[in-house]
Amino acid sequence: MIPLIPLVEATGEEQQQKLADETWRKSIPAQVFLNYFFAINYHIQENDDVLGGLQNLPFFRSHSAELNDTDVAALTKLLHTSWSTEYALRATAELGDDNFLRNALHWTFPQAYHAIHSGLQAFLYTTGVRSNNNQLIRREVGRLVVKNAYPRPVSFYAAGAYGDFSIHRLPLAGYKAGLHIASKEIDAQAQVGQFLRTTRKMKAQWTRAQVQANPNTAIRSQKTGRPLDKWTASHWQQITWRLGYTTIFDLLGRLRISQTSREIERYVEADIDFRLFHTSLLNIVSYLNGVHETYVAKALGLERYRQLVAELPAHLQAGFVEDRLRTRVEPVLAPTPPSAPAIATEAPQYRMAA
Repeated sequence: MIPLIPLVEATGEEQQQKLADETWRKSIPAQVFLNYFFAINYHIQENDDVLGGLQNLPFFRSHSAELNDTDVAALTKLLHTSWSTEYALRATAELGDDNFLRNALHWTFPQAYHAIHSGLQAFLYTTGVRSNNNQLIRREVGRLVVKNAYPRPVSFYAAGAYGDFSIHRLPLAGYKAGLHIASKEIDAQAQVGQFLRTTRKMKAQWTRAQVQANPNTAIRSQKTGRPLDKWTASHWQQITWRLGYTTIFDLLGRLRISQTSREIERYVEADIDFRLFHTSLLNIVSYLNGVHETYVAKALGLERYRQLVAELPAHLQAGFVEDRLRTRVEPVLAPTPPSAPAIATEAPQYRMAA
């Protein structure tokens, strides 16, 4: 007689394995998304040094603006919006356990996007671009990235027609991206490169759909006169100019897209490290906001910017805005030689930006 218990136990183990495999399969899209943002954060922190910083960029050194009281009020409003949104994003990390952070993705995705977007608008305001039009903002910031207005860690971009994309300023982006968290710079660049390509592909497909849906812009068959369903490489090249450049700001735009679609539910239900996801987002937000704040401070004048920070609303006083003024803005605009920056020794994924 053959005992039945081993068979039951084996079946239970198989069911558990199937369940685990299914959970992992469903978690892959969310894991890839986490990988992308962790890789951006990893790349920023690995390359954030004096040589690749703002102070060495000709664009930054020549940056100036004539700003009246109305302009200062407009800049203050944009910065307060950015800072208050970042404040809310930071509060989520302080309040929640892992389960809370999981469900918080519904608002942390848009918070991360809008915190950076408002800071970006403040920077663009000092360059003369004073618009709320997202397409215009995207085009202008893409142009600025290519013109080396941004420090090395975030100066990468993708260009080219569909099927012939090129990645710039990420020399290791051609390597195959894995499904695991980046542990080396080669992993991080490969994943950021893949993120750039998939995002540009989505933009190209969306642009094609818009072009073909408009009778005045549709590319048509020479035989039938109807809009073409199938495109060749030459057809894709005809709309490349409409794509602009794909930069870190387009990658961050994926957060805004995700939070308005069913995609967010896949992330909430996934088995991933939500605290690491949140930390990565917050570090990226802090880094980019620090860049934009330094530009605004240069345009305003450091003393005027210091006064703006000194008059912050109560909830923002003695916090991350003052920390960034001290650690990121002042060292660039009012350096005190010959102090050398301290070198952190902890692993990049556990460093929290000021």
